[in-house]
Amino acid sequence: MTNTAGSASAQPIRVALLGCGVVGSQVARMIQSRSDDIAARVGRDVELAGIAVAHPDRPRQGLDSRLFTDDPTALVNRNDIDIVIELIGGIDPARQLLTAALEKRHSVVTANKALLAAHGAQLHAVAEDNKVDLYYEAAVAGAIPIVRPLRESLVGDQITRVMGIVNGTTNYILDQMTTTGAGFDEALAQAQARGYAEADPTADIEGYDAAAKAALLSGLAFHTRMRGDQVYREGITAITREDIGAARDMDCVIKLLAVCEAGPDGISARVHPALVPAAHPLGGVSGAFNAVFVEAREAGHLMFLGPGAGGSPTASAVMGDLVTVARNLVRGVAGPPQDVYGKFPILPIDEVRTRFHLRLQVRDQPGVLAEVAKIFASHSVSLQTVQQSAVEANDRADGWSATLKILTHEARECDVKQCVNELTGHHYVNSDPRVIRVEGM
Repeated sequence: MTNTAGSASAQPIRVALLGCGVVGSQVARMIQSRSDDIAARVGRDVELAGIAVAHPDRPRQGLDSRLFTDDPTALVNRNDIDIVIELIGGIDPARQLLTAALEKRHSVVTANKALLAAHGAQLHAVAEDNKVDLYYEAAVAGAIPIVRPLRESLVGDQITRVMGIVNGTTNYILDQMTTTGAGFDEALAQAQARGYAEADPTADIEGYDAAAKAALLSGLAFHTRMRGDQVYREGITAITREDIGAARDMDCVIKLLAVCEAGPDGISARVHPALVPAAHPLGGVSGAFNAVFVEAREAGHLMFLGPGAGGSPTASAVMGDLVTVARNLVRGVAGPPQDVYGKFPILPIDEVRTRFHLRLQVRDQPGVLAEVAKIFASHSVSLQTVQQSAVEANDRADGWSATLKILTHEARECDVKQCVNELTGHHYVNSDPRVIRVEGM
């Protein structure tokens, strides 16, 4: 690790880049094409020392072929490296490479949310032991600067809730379903055609990507450690046109949200589709944009909005971290570590409280509403509104049914589940209840 302060004419800060895909190639070109500007901001030249890729012989426009190697371990262990940027993704070998880099006293910049969500505690410990930086702004919300505000700007405040759209792919899909009437499969195909979704979109549409980011946001907001597998997760594959229409009838939209909360009984983190009022700041976030809504005791409500998908936004966040870490090297210091002093219990989803919207087909006859209300009351779930649609014909013996739309007051997840279980198969109910959570109302 080079700690010698000096001007831009002093020994350059040398960077090893692991991965040269969409984001990595953009970062490599930015380091080279903006070298004078970066040097002016850092106080010393910053240069690429090597790029580790699987296929070093493949031509890459604008990049010197002599920089490339297929041996990332040798590159990370070089004594002339100051900073390692990791953009290969996944758990292994990224974990071994970054551990080796930190132990060599190389500072690290990464966009690897899956790795940090699974093994962030160990990597932070190695970084602190070796007094080097571990920065990961690009791992959470593309170009949106949310990690540093939570890690530094708001560290003197008490954050009570972080709620956000942290996956641009799913936001684009749900936005297309809302604005064009497309079904899920059609909207997904459009996202893939635009390059927002991978050929295998599972990590996005099933919520794994957002869950990893929620774990990172919870750790930063509540000064604790949370793993990705401790985040409750639901994807968007079951969202239908009927769900979109029901949301519209309530002046709401459906968003895949990451919700991180701190309460008197512990903290919770969850990822799932939710109804959000169209007038809420998150309700108007369209396309592949990300947004994070922070609630703090003193600062109040803060909103961070920006592009959340694509190579350029992620590369911008990586470059921001690179400049910050390089500045720290010039000054001979490491940035503030992630404060971890909270030892809060992590609440299971059954203990989380929120509001719910239920939609179900019921028989059109006297006493049905009273029976439904009785079931909710028996499980301590208070109803805010109940609406009944026009009566429709059905194939059952009674011949007629109506759609009930129910909005609850805040209730425990487990209590609402018991209501749903009791309603399912009830002789008054003609269809399985459709349930979606409500946030921001």
